[in-house]
Amino acid sequence: MGIPIRIDETIYKQAKVIANAEFRSIPNQIEYWIQIGRCALDNPDLPIEFIRDTLISKNTDRSLAETFEFE
Repeated sequence: MGIPIRIDETIYKQAKVIANAEFRSIPNQIEYWIQIGRCALDNPDLPIEFIRDTLISKNTDRSLAETFEFE
């Protein structure tokens, strides 16, 4: 269950634009930003792009990936 919070209107509008472009809800977009921010704070030596790509690959549907078999 979600808990209502107050956020700045500018952040809300930015989240709405990005959420629509990335097919997320506004709360899911804000949660995504929070996840990236927390990981960045916990790992200051890692580039933000690496953190983003890692989170994306972690949440990608594995059933869509092609299998590779070694001979």
